[in-house]
Amino acid sequence: MGISVFYVAGSVSANPDSQVYYFTPTAQPDGRIIYIVKENDTCISISLIHNISEDQLRLLNDLGGDGCLFLRVGRELVLGTVEPDTGPPPEMTATPIFPSPTPFNGTGDLCVLLFEDINGNTLIDDDTIELPLEGGAVSISDRLGKVSLSEETNNLEEICFVGLDEGEYTVSVAVPSGYNPTMRNSATLKLSAGEIVRIDFGAQLSSAGEEEIEENPQTSRSPFLGIMGGLILVVGLGFGLYAIRIQRR
Repeated sequence: MGISVFYVAGSVSANPDSQVYYFTPTAQPDGRIIYIVKENDTCISISLIHNISEDQLRLLNDLGGDGCLFLRVGRELVLGTVEPDTGPPPEMTATPIFPSPTPFNGTGDLCVLLFEDINGNTLIDDDTIELPLEGGAVSISDRLGKVSLSEETNNLEEICFVGLDEGEYTVSVAVPSGYNPTMRNSATLKLSAGEIVRIDFGAQLSSAGEEEIEENPQTSRSPFLGIMGGLILVVGLGFGLYAIRIQRR
């Protein structure tokens, strides 16, 4: 009785479903190496595949006690950390510098009047003759300290400072000797381009000034009265000469 042996020729291949693929996780931008838990993973299998101790795996992921018995599929586990890759420094882009616009500064005029406030009501009244007062002084200065000007007052008109740059100015007035100011003697104001700003200051004769005039009455005589006195004297001399001539005849 013979025994026949039959050989089946054919290629032999492994079942692809039985193959297991392991991927080496790469570090995240912050330096952490993350592993995603898969089906049937355990702490021991993960530590053996990635060459770390189970104790280190537990410590990095707070898996104390029975933590390794409840690994959820899809959970992220930290396998270690490396120095984060910050990459090359960002390129510096030069910011273009544009020329700054030149501010336009116009000019204006500032006029100051010191008047004799006879009735002391701080106003220039039409029913009284309150004229400009001489012998005082006016000074102005700007906020930046670039302008400092002064002028003496007269009995004809106000004092004007022309062609001043627009800005903030302080005006101060000193009254003549024998007078008292009837209002504030300084003020701060803003001057805009193209403006003519006017400001008044008043002063009234003090009791000391009145006594001085009484002691020196010649100082208070009006030029008009002196002229009239001279004319009367000339006319009187003319009549006197005329009378002498008549008597000689």
